[in-house]
Amino acid sequence: MAATTLLRFSLQPSPQTLKSPFLSHTPVPHYNFPTPRISPIKLSNSKPIIVMSSYQPVPATERLISACAYFLPFFNGLQYGRYLFMKYPSLGLLIEPIFPLLKAYRSVPYASFVAFFALYLGVVRNPSFSKYVRFNSMQAVVLDVLLALPLLFQRIFSPGKGLGLQLLVMGYNGIFVFIVFCFLYSLGFCVLGRTPYLPFVADAADRQL
Repeated sequence: MAATTLLRFSLQPSPQTLKSPFLSHTPVPHYNFPTPRISPIKLSNSKPIIVMSSYQPVPATERLISACAYFLPFFNGLQYGRYLFMKYPSLGLLIEPIFPLLKAYRSVPYASFVAFFALYLGVVRNPSFSKYVRFNSMQAVVLDVLLALPLLFQRIFSPGKGLGLQLLVMGYNGIFVFIVFCFLYSLGFCVLGRTPYLPFVADAADRQL
């Protein structure tokens, strides 16, 4: 009996426990915190919107004039292929389709000088032509001028036999391969309406314009 009385006494809350603030039913105050406002950030370094303009192809007449301009250095550069034509006669079959043009070109007296000044004064210095035609014509003129330098070098030093002749043959073959590459490259780009940029020639042509 004594143990039961002690157990009931221990389970009864004391007056101090009833007065504890943690057991009271006092309402908890509610705090209204201000809602943060997010303002839009303006980017000062925003990129401008680029509107792509429609592509305007090069007219067919300008392509034709530009392509014909590169025949001048090509015809004048065929003389550098004499050693390759002698060693490989089948190479002559590759240029056989343009034999009529080459024959008509060489039938005119001083055709090289006439074509050079006609192209330079009549096209390059003529503002009525577009920049596309003038640039290609000027590039052909610069290339034709560069082809005259090896001939001048040959006349000054006049290499004879032996090592000098071997160097001359190698130089001629290299120049011929270079001029054929420039001709095919420029002709193909002009047919497509694109601008060909020949190494060491395009910068000189651009400065002249």
